[in-house]
Amino acid sequence: MTARTVPIDFVRSAVATAEREGVDIGRLLGSAGVAPELLAQDRARVTVEQMAATMRQLWRITDDELFGLGPAPVPRGSTRLVGFGLVGCPDLGAAIARFGEYQRLLPGLPPMVVTTAGGRTRCTLDTSVLAAAEELLTVFLLAAIHRMISWGIGRRVPLRQVEFPYPRPRNVADYDLVFGAPLVFEAATAAITFDSELLAAPLTKTEEDLIDWARNAPIDVLSRRDYGTSLAEQVRKILARGLHGGRATAAGRAGEHWPTADEVAKRLAMSPQTVRRKLGEEGTSITQIREDILRDAAVASLVRGDETVEALSARLGFSEPSAFRRAFRRWTGSPPGSYRGAPPPES
Repeated sequence: MTARTVPIDFVRSAVATAEREGVDIGRLLGSAGVAPELLAQDRARVTVEQMAATMRQLWRITDDELFGLGPAPVPRGSTRLVGFGLVGCPDLGAAIARFGEYQRLLPGLPPMVVTTAGGRTRCTLDTSVLAAAEELLTVFLLAAIHRMISWGIGRRVPLRQVEFPYPRPRNVADYDLVFGAPLVFEAATAAITFDSELLAAPLTKTEEDLIDWARNAPIDVLSRRDYGTSLAEQVRKILARGLHGGRATAAGRAGEHWPTADEVAKRLAMSPQTVRRKLGEEGTSITQIREDILRDAAVASLVRGDETVEALSARLGFSEPSAFRRAFRRWTGSPPGSYRGAPPPES
């Protein structure tokens, strides 16, 4: 599995929440290993681990699982306690029905309504009750519902559609990495839709499993399992093998060891033209996916701090460190050193 990163916009949302609580932003970012100057770079990225560390800090600061943005506080640990009441249900449908009863005990959560029609089940969230229309919180809540459903039945839950009550964001490609499903923006409400046949799937988890899952939160919510539901994700898997060797030109482009467009198409049993067209419909391309893979691998290494720029440049297949530095600035808007100045994130 290759490294994943998330856009700085999500960190900005977290910082805005912290500022409303009067938190020292420098300390907050430092505890997560994020250099404050990255907030000013629209193309900046952070690792999933850094984002998780930021959110854990907000949980500690606010003692609220919704960071003070809900209609009422949701004390830390509330969701886990509800989970204990759900793991004993026989199947997913029963668990969802029971959660509907538990909602009265958690007035701080946005109301969720579940409807089933035409073989599809739709879970909607009334995010209008939130104190602020936070993109981060909406994404987090929808992803949390999806991850908990998948985790509970121990299998992949393909989403048929995900709806967001705000305009299409500039980082829309990251939404595919989170949900891997058709996206609808400027919808009437926030919602996810999946096949109703999954409601009969038995719950497979125990209370011990729930404790482990909660201990790892929010990593499993922020990162997406390698489901490969979109063509872009399938192409990413194929191209990721190009990280293991190869050279790059002085311009910083990938070299001979990356699978070619023809090779990618052959592995997908498609023509190169079809692959290009379908990727275009998803708002990306083979070249862009390859650049994203290199960018995420570079950011992850720089945050870890276990490689010199020269060693990282060579491992990623660049002909020389200067070519890597130029590419990195193009990807993120900052030099590599901007990702090495902060202390490592807390565990």
